Amino acid sequence: MYHSFIFDLDGTIIDSELIGLQALQATLKEKGIEKSLAELRFSIGIPGMRTLEVLNIADISTTLETWLEKQKPLMKNVPLFEGIIDVIAQLPNVGLVTSQTAKEMNCGFYLLNIHHHFQTIVCASDTDKHKPNPEPLELALQLLDCEAKDAIYIGDSIYDLECAKSAGVDFGLALWGSKTVSGFEKADYIFETAYDILKLTNKKRKE
Repeated sequence: MYHSFIFDLDGTIIDSELIGLQALQATLKEKGIEKSLAELRFSIGIPGMRTLEVLNIADISTTLETWLEKQKPLMKNVPLFEGIIDVIAQLPNVGLVTSQTAKEMNCGFYLLNIHHHFQTIVCASDTDKHKPNPEPLELALQLLDCEAKDAIYIGDSIYDLECAKSAGVDFGLALWGSKTVSGFEKADYIFETAYDILKLTNKKRKE
């Protein structure tokens, strides 16, 4: 059994990815940049600032603010994936590692009133480096007083997988968010539903 269960947020706990992509698309359109949602999917799992750097946006801070403002009204009522909070409530030592900034978290996550389910929360504002770099996950392990071998990170993106592997942590794919197993061959577990995670609480850790 694992000592700690650490989760990604977007696409794993909250069904927010389409909200973020549509807001980004609308923000770019105002700047005369036309991008399809498929072209913007690379942004899922990395901080907004990094996304805008990849897109070669000159005024990153202003654009980021506009993007966030477009997300705000929708993030207040962002849906939770079925069963995820019920599952989290049954797990020991639960952590959250997300690429959202503290400001983004205040506009959505904390309004959902589910933060009390997590023993520690690490966002993009807490570390200098971000996923897929292992630094955020390593900070969560430190705060949870847990060794890498005794933790599992559950997420839906390649960045989550790479972050976990770089930190020496097992990885569980949230298939309800990723919707594909392609590219996740190194995942230690494939969870089709949130309730599949509970199977790890009464089985020995894979060696």
